[in-house]
Formats: sequence, C-alpha cells, structure tokens
Amino acid sequence: MENEPDHENVEQSLCAKTAEEELNKSFNLEASLSKFSYIDLDKELEFKNDLIDDKEFDIPQVDTPPTLESILNETDDEEESFVLEDPTLLNIDTIDSHSYDTSSVASSDSGDRTNLKRKKKLPDSFSLHGSVMRHSLLKGISAQIVSAADKVDAGLPTAIAVSSLIAVGTSHGLALIFDQNQALRLCLGSTSVGGQYGAISALSINNDCSRLLCGFAKGQITMWDLASGKLLRSITDAHPPGTAILHIKFTDDPTLAICNDSGGSVFELTFKRVMGVRTCESRCLFSGSKGEVCCIEPLHSKPELKDHPITQFSLLAMASLTKILVIGLKPSLKVWMTFPYGRMDPSSVPLLAWHFVAVHNYVNPMLAFCRGDVVHFLLVKRDESGAIHVTKQKHLHLYYDLINFTWINSRTVVLLDSVEKLHVIDRQTQEELETVEISEVQLVYNSSHFKSLATGGNVSQALALVGEKACYQSISSYGGQIFYLGTKSVYVMMLRSWRERVDHLLKQDCLTEALALAWSFHEGKAKAVVGLSGDVSKRKAVVADRMVEILFHYADRALKKCPDQGKIQVMEQHFQDMVPVIVDYCLLLERKDLLFSQMYDKLSENSVAKGVFLECLEPYILSDKLVGMTPQVMKDLIVHFQDKKLMENVEALIVHMDITSLDIQQVVLMCWENRLYDAMIYVYNRGMNEFISPMEKLFRVIAPPLNAGRTLTDEQVVMGNKLLVYISCCLAGRAYPLGDIPEDLVPLVKNQVFEFLIRLHSAEASPEEEIYPYVRTLLHFDTREFLNVLALTFEDFKNDKQAVEYQQRIVDILLKVMVENSDFTPSQVGCLFTFLARQLAKPDNTLFVNRTLFDQVLEFLCSPDDDSRHSERQQVLLELLQAGGIVQFEESRLIRMAEKAEFYQICEFMYEREHQYDKIIDCYLRDPLREEEVFNYIHNILSIPGHSAEEKQSVWQKAMDHIEELVSLRPCKAAELVATHFSEQIETVIKKLQNQVLLFKFLRSLLDPREGIHVNQELLQMSPCVTEQFIELLCQFSPSQVIETLQVLECYRLEETIQITQKYQLHEVTAYLLEKKGDIHGAFLIMLKRLQSKLQEITHQDEKTKEEFSLKDVEDTMVETIALCQRNSHNLNQQQREDPVYGKGKLGEIQGLILGMLDTFNYEQTLLETTTSLLNQDLHWSLCNLRASVTRGLNPKQDYCSICLQQYKRRQEMADEIIVFSCGHLYHSFCLQNKECTIETEGQTRWTCYKCSSSNKAGKLSENSSEVKKGKTAPSQVKMSPSCHPSKGDSAVKKAASEPVLDPQQIQAFDQLCHLYRGSSRLALLTELSQNRSSESYRPFSGSQSGPAFNSIFQNENFQLQLIPPPVTED
Repeated sequence: MENEPDHENVEQSLCAKTAEEELNKSFNLEASLSKFSYIDLDKELEFKNDLIDDKEFDIPQVDTPPTLESILNETDDEEESFVLEDPTLLNIDTIDSHSYDTSSVASSDSGDRTNLKRKKKLPDSFSLHGSVMRHSLLKGISAQIVSAADKVDAGLPTAIAVSSLIAVGTSHGLALIFDQNQALRLCLGSTSVGGQYGAISALSINNDCSRLLCGFAKGQITMWDLASGKLLRSITDAHPPGTAILHIKFTDDPTLAICNDSGGSVFELTFKRVMGVRTCESRCLFSGSKGEVCCIEPLHSKPELKDHPITQFSLLAMASLTKILVIGLKPSLKVWMTFPYGRMDPSSVPLLAWHFVAVHNYVNPMLAFCRGDVVHFLLVKRDESGAIHVTKQKHLHLYYDLINFTWINSRTVVLLDSVEKLHVIDRQTQEELETVEISEVQLVYNSSHFKSLATGGNVSQALALVGEKACYQSISSYGGQIFYLGTKSVYVMMLRSWRERVDHLLKQDCLTEALALAWSFHEGKAKAVVGLSGDVSKRKAVVADRMVEILFHYADRALKKCPDQGKIQVMEQHFQDMVPVIVDYCLLLERKDLLFSQMYDKLSENSVAKGVFLECLEPYILSDKLVGMTPQVMKDLIVHFQDKKLMENVEALIVHMDITSLDIQQVVLMCWENRLYDAMIYVYNRGMNEFISPMEKLFRVIAPPLNAGRTLTDEQVVMGNKLLVYISCCLAGRAYPLGDIPEDLVPLVKNQVFEFLIRLHSAEASPEEEIYPYVRTLLHFDTREFLNVLALTFEDFKNDKQAVEYQQRIVDILLKVMVENSDFTPSQVGCLFTFLARQLAKPDNTLFVNRTLFDQVLEFLCSPDDDSRHSERQQVLLELLQAGGIVQFEESRLIRMAEKAEFYQICEFMYEREHQYDKIIDCYLRDPLREEEVFNYIHNILSIPGHSAEEKQSVWQKAMDHIEELVSLRPCKAAELVATHFSEQIETVIKKLQNQVLLFKFLRSLLDPREGIHVNQELLQMSPCVTEQFIELLCQFSPSQVIETLQVLECYRLEETIQITQKYQLHEVTAYLLEKKGDIHGAFLIMLKRLQSKLQEITHQDEKTKEEFSLKDVEDTMVETIALCQRNSHNLNQQQREDPVYGKGKLGEIQGLILGMLDTFNYEQTLLETTTSLLNQDLHWSLCNLRASVTRGLNPKQDYCSICLQQYKRRQEMADEIIVFSCGHLYHSFCLQNKECTIETEGQTRWTCYKCSSSNKAGKLSENSSEVKKGKTAPSQVKMSPSCHPSKGDSAVKKAASEPVLDPQQIQAFDQLCHLYRGSSRLALLTELSQNRSSESYRPFSGSQSGPAFNSIFQNENFQLQLIPPPVTED
C-alpha cells in the first residue's frame, strides 16, 4: 500500500524546492483515460451572425479531398474502398449492418429483446430527444484487424489512437495504421520485436499526425514516422525497468511527451535531434513510491486556440487513488491545484477529460474528473497577473459507476458505465438524452497492463483492483466522434445531425415525435444540436421548411391509414388523434395560408376528417389565437356546427370571428331563428355598425306580455336580461358581449341609445300604445337593474350641457311614467325615488325633482288603508331615507305617518337621528319581527361608549318600566341584562314582577347556572332571601327539580330552606337539607318515615296498582335511604353507627363473642396463608438443590486409591473397577471388598466410602457433634445414627425394607442437606408466634393459658430463620 503524508495542501505557488520533491510530496497517482477533445469554436461562442454552412444546402465540396469525418459519416450501405479478403473472418456476418447505424435505445430496426426492454424503459427521453447518437461499425478496419490476427499473427487488438489516421496496437507488438478510407496504410513493428517488448499497451499521435508513440507491456517505448513508416526512436531507459507503460501522451509541443508506468510514476520525455542523432531525455515528474498515478491527461488545444493564454503553461492533469493534481510543465514546473475525491469505491476507475467551453462569452478549458458516480467540473482561468485560478462548477450525480468519460462537444458528454451502457448527457441541464447498449462491441480492457503481467505482476493491490475495469486505451475521440475498440472490431459513435434525428424518427413512423423534435430545434430548446448554424431567423426558416414537408406527409398518412370500414366513431377517433397535430403546428409556424388552403383542401377529401378539422379550430378561435380565416372556412365551420345542433358553440364562435366577409343577413336570420341573441347583436354591431336594430328586435318580443301584465317565459326573461346588459355595455362604451367599441364611435353610440330609450312612441306603434314604451318596458321588466344601469351611466357622464340635459330628461320621463301610473308596485316606486335620492344627494348634482313628488310617494307608501306588502313598503321607504331622501321630507310628519303605518324601522331610523333611544325600545317591542333584538339594543346602548349619561338613564328607565314585558319575551335574556346592568336593582325588579310565574322564570334564569347565562354570582350582591324566594317558587311550580337545583345553588340558609320544604311536604328535599346540615339522624328518621308511609300505601292498594307504581316507589325510597346511610357512615363513631336495638338484650350478650371469633378467624387465615407459602417455597428449593447435588458429576481429589495408595492405572491389567464417591475419594473395587465396605440391599451390592465410614464411626458417638464436614457423610452413617433414624424395633426395620430405598449416594447427599440446614422446628416457631400474637390481642378464653416462656427460641444467639431457598452446595 502507498504511504502518503497526511493533510497535504499544495498551494498555487511553489516553495524553494525542486519540482520533483514538491510534486512527489503532494500527490498519489492512479490511472485515467486519454482523450483528445476538440471543439468547434464557432459553435461554442454561438455567434448569431454566422451563415448557414454548405452542408445545410447539400452543396458538394469538390475542391478539397474528403476528410476522415466525411468518410466515417457515410451510411453503411455505400460501397467500401477496399475488398474484404475473407468475409468469414469478421465473425459478424449475421449482424445487419443497419442495426449498428440505428442501435439507439429507440431503434425499431433492432429486433432483439434487449432493445425492446430498453425502448420501454426510456420512452420519455426518446420521445423528447429522439435518437441522439449514431452507432456505426467500421467494417474495413474491423475486417483487416481480424485478417491480420489470422494471417500475420498480429494478435488481438489492445489499444487505439485516432487523429487524421487511425492506429491500432495489437497484443503481438504490431501497430496497424489505417487511412481515411479505412485502408491499411502501414504495419509498424514485427512479431519478433513484439516477442521481446510484449503487447502494445498505449498509443499516441501528435498534432500534425506525423509521429506515433507506442508504449509496450514490458516498458519499452518506440517512435515511428507515420509518413515513411520508419522507426525513429526505441526508448528503453525512460523509466524503471519491469513496469508496463499505461499511458503515453504527446503534448501540444511535438518534442514533449508524458508517460505513466504501472509503478505509478510519471515521466516527461523530451525529444531532441543533435547533429542528426535523435535522443530522448527523461525526467521523473512523480515517483511511484510516493503514490501511484494511474491516469494522465495533457491539455490539447485546436489550432484556432493556439494563442490562448492558458496554452503557454502546457497544463497536465493527473489522477491518483485519492486525489487529482493539475500542474504546469512550462515555463517551469508548478503545481496549480489539488483536489481530493472524497469517499469512493476502491475498485472504481479515475477519469480525466479536458475541453474548452464558453462561459460568459469567454472560452476557457474545463477539466472533468470523476471516480465512481460523481463527476466534478473545474473551470481553469488565467487572471491579469498571470496566475491560474480554478473554479468548481456544478457537479453531476449519477446512479451508476463510470469507466469512461468523453466530451463530444462543449455541451454534450458521453459516459460509459460499468455494465457497458452509454449515457449521453447534456452538461448544462444534466439531462440524460439517450442510453445505448454497446455490449456487442466486446470492449477491450487494459487489466493485464495495470497488473503488469508481462513483467511478473509487480504492482500494488490497489492499482490492480482499479485495472479490473480500466479501458483507457480502448476509447479515443477525435472531431466529435468516439471510437471504441473491440476484440474483433472498431465502432464509431457520433452525434446525429438535426435532420438525421428527425429522419430517424420518421423511418420508425414516429411522426408526432418527429414534429415535436423539429419544433424544439425551431425554438432553440433542443439538446445536442448538430448541423444548425447561422442566425436565428435562418435557422427557423430551415427547420420550418422541413416541418412543412413532414406535415404534408403526416396529412397523407392520416388519410391513407383511415379505416375504410367500421363504425363512424372509429374514423372520428382516428382523425381526432391525427388532425389536431396538423392544426397545432401550422398555427405554431404561423402558416395559416398552408392550413386553410392546401391542408384544408387535402383533408376535405374525407368528410369525417373535414369535420374534425373544423372542430379543432374552435379552441383557437375562442382564445383569439386564430383570426383572419378565409370566408369559405368560416362558412363551413358555422354550417358544420349547425348541422350537429351545436348552436351554443356556433354562438361562441361567431362572437370571436371577423364576420364582415360573410352574408350578414343570412347569419342574422340564422341567429334569430336559433335564439343566438349574443351572436345576433355581435353581427349587427361588427358587421354593420348598427346598435339600435338589435334593441328593437328584442323589445318587440318582451314588450307585449309586460304591457298586458302576463308573466314572461324563461326565454323572454333571458332576452330581457341580455337587453339590459347590452344597453349597459353601449352606454359604458363596451362592445357586447366582449371587447370595446371603437373610441370614435363611443359618443355616437351613447347618443343613439339615449335617443332610442326616450322615444315617445316606437316605430309601427298602435294607437293604444302608451308614451315612452321603451322606458316603461324596462321599468316593468326589472326596475332595480334598469335604474342601476342608469346610475352607472350617470357616473360616467361628463358634466357638459348635453349630458345634463339627457340626465334631466331621463329623470322627468321616469317620474312621469311611474308616478302617473298605478300599475307599478310600491317596491318599484321606492326603487325610483331611492335612485333619485342618491342622485340628488351628490355634491355635484344638477338634477331637479319637485319635492311634492316625494310627499306623494310618502303618502303612497304609508297608506293606512292598504295592508298588503307592509314589509316591502317599509323596506323601500327605509332605503329611500338611507339614500339621502330624508332631506325631501318634513321629519315630524314623517314620524307621524310611520307610526300610523306601523313602520317601526322608519321610526327607529328617525329616533336614532334625534337621539331618542328610549323610544326605540318601544319600536322594538311593538315590532313582532324584531322584538327579541331589544335586548342586544339595550345592552349596546348601556355598554358601548359614545352615549351620554342622560341617554343611558332614559334607556335604563324605559327598560325598567317594561321589565315584565322583557321577562315574558325571553327570561334568559332579561336575566342576563339585569345581571349585567341592574345588579344593584334586583330586588326592585323582583317587586315589579307581580306575576309569580314570570318571577319564577326570571329567578331561575338568574340564579340557576344550568340555564346557560354567564353571570358572576359573586357580583350580584343578592341577599339569601332572594334565593329562598326562588326555592319556594320552585317548590310550587317544579317540585321534582328542587334537589337538583339545591345542589348547584349556593346562597341560601339551611334553616329557612328546611322550613320551606317542610311547608310543601317535600320529605326527600328536607332529608337532603338535614344531611347537608349535619343532622344525619333526623334525615334518616324522615327517610324511614317516608319508607313506612310507602309501605302502608301498598297494603291499601290492589295488586295491579301495587305492581305498577308502589313497588317502584318503595324500591326508590329504600335505595335513597341506604345511600344516605352509606354516604355518612364513615363520619360517625362506633356508637352512632350501631342501632340502639343492636346493643341491648340477648344480642348484646354475645356481641363480644362474635367480634372475637371474627378477629381470630382473620388472624388465623392470614397466618395459614403465610406459612403455607413459606413451606412450599422451602420444600421446592430444597428438592431442586437435592436433585442438582445427586446428578452432579464426581470429581476425584486424587489419582490414587485411598486404601492401597497406588495409582489407579497400574492395576488396570487385573480388570479391576475404579469406584469414585461423591466425597471425592477413589478406590479399587478389590481394595473395598477386602475392607468389607459393601451393603447388600434387595439382592444388590452397594458400596460405601471406606474413609468416610471409618471417621464417622469414630467421631459420631455423640449426638452433639457439630463438626460434620461437607461431603464427608457416608451412607452407613445414615443407617446407623439414632439421631437421624430413631429405631422402634424390628417392625420398623421391616417397614423400611418394604419401602423404596435410596441408593447410597442419594442417602449421603440427603443426610448432608439435613445437617447443613437443621434448625429450630417449624412447629415450635409457629407455636411461639401464635402465643406472642394472642397475648397482645383480645381473647375471651385466655384465662387458663400461661404467658409466653422466658426461654424463647428467638432469644437463642444461634437462631436462624431460613425463609429463602438454601444455597447450592459446592465441593
């Protein structure tokens, strides 16, 4: 692994060190792809004044020889310039050559399933951009590579370099040079040299295509003259031996080249010729010991940019495993920038690529570098001081790992991912234009050179891992083309021209997509555009001509592919899918001449297509995007919609069309017959500048029924409304139904309309016609709206003499028509005078109206002998007064007439003006429709500031005078009002309320918080007698709610309230109050008495009534009595809780006995549960421990017999058994038999430990021995010890023999536990506990028992109460 210094930061200025030390210190080196990226400077700067090139007009260039690009751009079906010697050698004879030419994602020529999947995967990018790249096989070069491998043993191809020539290196050291015609021009090297040098691992051609550098897998470098084919140099000492050449690159200086070997080092090669001798000087730029470089890329510039200030620095970009570095080779070696990668996959391939791009109208080189799935762009600039600045641009995030990055032009890049898919990306928008699968190329990888297999594989693991996906030498770009080297072929990818992209879609029958793509070229929104140059207008003209050709083809196709048979709906659907496209693009191209002549004529051949075409025009006409249609199309359009009974559509179309070229009379007749009134008015206005005739036609329809008093039909109402709107538009200077009247016609139209309205008689009038028929008709139709129209018109009038005359004339006519006729309703008359009042109230008013007319209107509206339409007349008069008409009346007379007519809102209006607010209360109370609003009114007057104290006093007094009326109206509102504003006068209010029912409702609303009014009871300042008065009323009118109410009331006295409830014999309520007072006994007696009375009622009733009523009452009373006792029992002492009867007589004698029995029972039950639980736990854990001890494996303490003291292994030849006891002693069975340590039980021989048995016999003669050691108890002790097994003669021995007997080990373990945990008897513990407890408690039969013993077991210092399970014993 490489060792790099941590956190290095190479600054832009070099310190005083050698260049090699500086560079080796600051960098780790890896590999990258070499690319020669050339740009078209004219396209880069996008000069708008360039002319269209000759290619655009197919002008052949005969004066100059064909270039490689022109040869490669030829289609595959053209004749090749060479004869293939053996067609079978290519091994691609089954592949259709055209499939490579259209091998994009969307190619319909490719029939394989993978292509179909790709087509489904990326439909959006294809439909939007079409096929961007053209994929072609170079058949001549491919065939000769295969032929050379077969005939001259050239080997497989390994590297490619492209300039005006194409060089292909092979695995056997040969370099094949092909010219522009794909003919083999040179074969450099030999297989013998290849055997010595190894495979060609890198190639480079200089700028003028005169020299070729070849790097070999074993480290040698050769230079060839491409003109003569001579070997000029063979370099073997340019870098350390034993490393392969990964990259060899010419710079723009033909005497300077850069090479990178598999050791990670970079060297500068300087070529010199002194005295005819060619030499090569090598200088190490980076040492691989400091970090491995695996990618280098010098900056190349086109001849047009040779004077660019950046080129003098001869920049070189290099990539390592962790960062990239940009250095300048001239005038002296200098580091300009370092940039770390960040976190990435160690197997990902570092990539570098330079290109000149235009940013802010300045052309500068941009470096793209990536490793993994993120591409970074760095813009390199030179400032005025001569220093280089690097600016980071927007980076590109991908969803795949890259193995190649190539600029195809300054806007478009081509990326190759790790699964060999090409991605064409627009750099600025980062949009993916196309995805192409190139797995059929069988791309050559450079893995063997990165692993340096030819020299023994002496490379680092990191570099070898990167080399797995390295294909630097297999991809080369030149002149906007990218060449891919396969194992048997060479492919070229290039951008299609805009025409080719469109034609490609047309070949696949994607006409809609082709039109959309062409339109994007027309609008300049397309990506990766090739072949369009010149200024914008010329570009658009060229694209538009091509789109017109496609549209003709599209129309022919639509007619040709129309289904001849089937339902008419199928044909309509077909044309509805096709025809709108033609209409859309013709209008977008502003080619209405084409649309309404050739296209319309072509589509008119089919009647269905013609109808669909006409229907497609509708949205454009309605949005005013289509004007200037030909008369024939307009006529056909109207006839088509008329035939389909779509008259509403016809009307909407007519009002948006220029109909001057149509037959006006015919159109008007059609509109009138079909009731298209908007269209008719529009035709009159626009076609003939006639504004009065439509009014006359509409008046003739609506006037007769209105004059006759008949109700209008719906159609007539529509006509009347349109007439009003039309008159309003004309008087306002607007066209109907939309637009504006020409300014020069506005005054004329206004005068004509006014003259028409004020005509004394209509044309062709009958003798019976009344005067001013038009005004009369409009007033009868809708008085309010007609007057609103006039009001708006008066607003717009200029204050000139003619306008004033027109206004006065109209007003006089209105008064004459309405006041002198009795067929108008009060509402209509009121509307007129409201209108007049508003006009007269204006500061600049010039109208004159006789005041007596207002008096007549007042008499008319307040007529007491007419009770009909009372509210309508009042509302009309109120509007009149509010509009300013008040100045036209005498106020006292107005008030008298309003009171007489019961117009209380009028009275309120007048009293409000005079600040007589107290009288307004009378108005509210007398008005049945508004009487409940009086509360809000009083509240507002008394609470809202702005009213004087005298005014508030008068309102307060009036409210007090009408308090009974207010309470009867809404008790809640009245109570809230009193509580808010009259809280100090509550007792006065109560005195005024003589009616007991009203008083009850008032007090309930005031005091009961459940009524919903929000009153702070603390602020009422009421005496308890008020609450008690309410309780007494509650007892009278709603006795069932007394208890519930008392629970929420607060301010009342218990004694007085009890007297009230006793007065009305409400026993439950009395009991509740006594309980609240604390007299529980009294409450209980009342409830008991109540229960007794209920029971007595049952005895005097029949069975049916008893079941239905009395039993339920008794049950409820008993439940209430029990609840009383339960609620209060915890507050009483023992004596109070007991019934007096309970402690007397025979029952009292045994009271102590029963209580003692209960106490003893509780104690013994608790003791039994506790001891049972303790014993069960103790027994459980003891048995568990016993089982664990018995089943534990035996671990002998020594490896010799405890009797003979010899190793147990020594006597195995005697087939003697080894016996191990749980105590840890080990014996031979023969030794134990000699010592007679056996026990016969039930015919079986059982062994006992000799040592343990002997020690127990000697040490257990006394029962008080407490020195028994753990694990030393023998089974014989259990049988023989009298303390453990008290013997009762032979019978006991026989009984033991008949019961199941434990084996000696189990007996020994059990005996061990017994001695370990032996303590005081559990029975003794319980006995002493019971004695201590009983001596402290009350026991009736304790006279014969003695007190607790003084020598208690609890006082013993060795006493241990084992309440937890015994611990597990361990040896």
